[in-house]
Amino acid sequence: MKIGITGTGSYIPSVVTDNDDFLNHEFLGVDGSSFEQENTVIIEKFQAITGIASRRYAKPELKTSDIGFLAAEEAISNAGIDKEELDYIIFAHNFGDLTPGKIQGDTLPSLASRVKHLLRIKNPKCVAYDLIFGCPGWIEGVIQAKAFIQSGLAKKCLVIGGETLSRVIDRHDRDSMIFSDGAGATILEANPSSGEILAHASATYANDEAYYLYFDKTNSSKGCTNTRYIKMQGRKIYEFACINVPKAMAECLDESGVNIDDVKKIFIHQANEKMDEAIIKRFYKIYGKKVPDHIMPMSIHKLGNSSVATVPTLLNLVEKGELPEHKLEKGDVIMFASVGAGMNINAVVYRY
Repeated sequence: MKIGITGTGSYIPSVVTDNDDFLNHEFLGVDGSSFEQENTVIIEKFQAITGIASRRYAKPELKTSDIGFLAAEEAISNAGIDKEELDYIIFAHNFGDLTPGKIQGDTLPSLASRVKHLLRIKNPKCVAYDLIFGCPGWIEGVIQAKAFIQSGLAKKCLVIGGETLSRVIDRHDRDSMIFSDGAGATILEANPSSGEILAHASATYANDEAYYLYFDKTNSSKGCTNTRYIKMQGRKIYEFACINVPKAMAECLDESGVNIDDVKKIFIHQANEKMDEAIIKRFYKIYGKKVPDHIMPMSIHKLGNSSVATVPTLLNLVEKGELPEHKLEKGDVIMFASVGAGMNINAVVYRY
């Protein structure tokens, strides 16, 4: 039974925030101390490492569930299915619905239930639930959807990845420039004409690594002590990802039986350009190979890091021809890979 993606969709927010918009921010260290460098230098170094020149933020009236719904609508239309036939809606996120100016995330009801409500699906047997798995959440949702379909518990599943990280960033933290908003969605089903998931791998490292990404107070002593923001130990994440993600990808590829030379594209979580390049380089090094040209589509330069949304959004952009240098043909073998809070990693080998 071939289980694959039959429809994709995405929502890219309309508010463009360029690096120059951070020039007047007061960046502070974790201890509240000022940096010696001027913001122009900080931003130049940031762009050189991450590749990010701009990012997208959602308008205040749009919450994570709203943009997830918009991506889901496109995916359903793209797949040409009846929404009432959906057996599962899986919404991967990390912070729930966030309202600008408020200090709590909202997950009551779940974002998946909110999307089902917005889609006006009447079928009560369409089960909606949320998945919190860090940035690899959408890929993990795909793996779960495949399991549901393979076991006979489902025929069609909607998997969404969405986030509005702009509402949980500390404007005094240099890392705030990394994060962005967005949503991506896919329909998975057993379909002879669809693509096919050939293999997958997942892992959680939660001993020393569990709190490499965490929630904490602002770096400013003048800020609200009751508000928490997304924080990360960037160097440790970089080192962790470069060691563990290539291994997971190799494990997944070996299980699939596909030769590395037959991999046409790798859709990797858009976390940091230099880190992604290092991961791919180490992955190919395992097989004694050099990285092929144009193997890795990238959207981080203009869209930033929208966490769970990056991989499905990237796939949708390539399918729509919005990254002209990257094209997919039926039968191409591609890979999905991600790393994020938990610390979680995963990978999927997929025949398009």
